[in-house]
Amino acid sequence: MKNISYTILTIITIITFYSCKKDFLNEKPSSSIVQPTTLDEFQSLLDNSNTNNVSTGLGILASDDYVYYSDAIWQSARTATERNSYIWAKDLFEGEISDDWNKPYTAIFYANNVLAGLERIQVNSLNNIQWNQIKGWSLFVRAFAYYELIDNFASPYDAMTASTDMGVPLRLNPSIDELLQRSSVKETFDRIITDLTEAGELLSTSLPLANRNRPSKVAVHALLARIYVTMRDYTKAEQHADACLQLYNKLIDYNTLSKTANAPFSTTNDELIYAKSAAIKASYGSINTFTKIAPELIKLYSANDLRLVIFFVKQTDGSYRTKRAYHGNGLYPFVGLATDEVFLIKAECLARRGETNTSMDFINKLLGRRWNSNATTPAIPYQNVVAANPQEALDKILLERRKELVWRGLRWSDLRRLNKEGANISLTRTVNGVVHTLTPNDPKYVFPIPDNEIALSGIQQNLR
Repeated sequence: MKNISYTILTIITIITFYSCKKDFLNEKPSSSIVQPTTLDEFQSLLDNSNTNNVSTGLGILASDDYVYYSDAIWQSARTATERNSYIWAKDLFEGEISDDWNKPYTAIFYANNVLAGLERIQVNSLNNIQWNQIKGWSLFVRAFAYYELIDNFASPYDAMTASTDMGVPLRLNPSIDELLQRSSVKETFDRIITDLTEAGELLSTSLPLANRNRPSKVAVHALLARIYVTMRDYTKAEQHADACLQLYNKLIDYNTLSKTANAPFSTTNDELIYAKSAAIKASYGSINTFTKIAPELIKLYSANDLRLVIFFVKQTDGSYRTKRAYHGNGLYPFVGLATDEVFLIKAECLARRGETNTSMDFINKLLGRRWNSNATTPAIPYQNVVAANPQEALDKILLERRKELVWRGLRWSDLRRLNKEGANISLTRTVNGVVHTLTPNDPKYVFPIPDNEIALSGIQQNLR
């Protein structure tokens, strides 16, 4: 018996590699199975953004960033998964094959194939830079995919229970026949951190400015900072935020962006560290007629906060919809890495260890670049945010995190970790007269593994 993910992956890998490296494949007999063997071929495989830079969107669909325009529109959602995520239904997928499970494992399968292939290539003075870059890239892709899987399909990290809480199956080689049970949460996070640590030793220090789909040491530190925040290890999160910002710390002055453009961010904007998107459409995008941004979220933005007009478009009925993604490409939400998130991580960690004034310095570096300096004549200058104590500083930073990182795939993770710390945040939605409530630390904060995966692999299902 084999996991359904890997039955699908074999087919996907062959088809996708045909599209990635046509010149190479045209030299092969059409009836043969293509196996990449050279460094250039491995790089082409990793450059396939439709696999390695496309992510799951369950956390976005289940978060409180948006609402449907009407109950009828919710009822007509294109998939059961989108409809059920909105109300946190127990039977999330209703038998649908879920890309939210398959997509990360597809990326893992690609990465494992490249890592296995690299072992057959002798490293020398002519190829060692490319070899190291490809290996580091593969480890980064695998780590990011496992992080997404565990953030969706496992309990929030708790140091007291991580050794016994169920994680996800850890596949570290390209075999599709090996049947694996679920590793623990601790084992999964340990593997993620091990992969990223090694990737950081291999990848280039310089950000690939023209190819933001490729990782670097900057991206490694940014991702580790995010992961340690998820684990609530704020000491290590701050260390990696510092390491990231020492290498790259650019912020965009939003006054330089178009307030009317539907795609205000470019694919190489100064804050972009690593491009990755979540493959959902029904609740996102410039042509969206299904959903609107939650009114209570819109109320958080002041009149001179440029994020209100840079992130959203006001509709004729007074509601707001989203603009194009933060990486300026396509209709899908941006879930990659950017410097604004790293600044917010640094500020949060400072507040948590009692550095009130310094934490406010970091938040003001960010917010000063989000203020509309041309709103009136004469212009109203930006007034620094201040806090009287660490708790007030933390509260203000978390509020700005909510406003800055909207539609970035981080709200769901934040709800999980903050409720573990006692934030006591409940979500409520009313559909067809029925009130649906997601209470703090509810088991529904862990998504179910798709039924077809359970049936074929026999792994243990999550409590729902």
